Amino acid sequence: MVNNKEKPRTPRRPSPADYQALAEFRYQIRRFLEFSEAAARNVGLTPRQHQALLAIKGFPSGAAMAVGDLAARLGIRHHSAVELADRLAEAGLVARGADAVDHRRVLLSLTERAESRLAELSLAHLDELARIEPVLKKVLARKLS
Repeated sequence: MVNNKEKPRTPRRPSPADYQALAEFRYQIRRFLEFSEAAARNVGLTPRQHQALLAIKGFPSGAAMAVGDLAARLGIRHHSAVELADRLAEAGLVARGADAVDHRRVLLSLTERAESRLAELSLAHLDELARIEPVLKKVLARKLS
């Protein structure tokens, strides 16, 4: 006779190694974010401006990014993305244009000034990621017990 009742499972508790891995991961992320914010400020950008430029440049498939896409990528409200796009345009970092298909959509593209600042920042970020890569690989590769 088969018993269809399953034994109640005892919830697994994180091990000390799990806590250490999670703590190390959060520490490395925090340090990277602090590095990123300081690097952006060193080239005359706010961290949010840097995030926006990177989101525009790195938009999947090289497609043009609309203001709504920027809001989604940065996790902000549409009106906040409009204000950010306004500030980026005023700073000479972003050009705006109407979508040829849907004239209600505003498309964003980087200016040469933004391209050069973003390239400088991106190289520094890639160097920093290479520096912390061994630690991140170690933390991410461990199997949860």
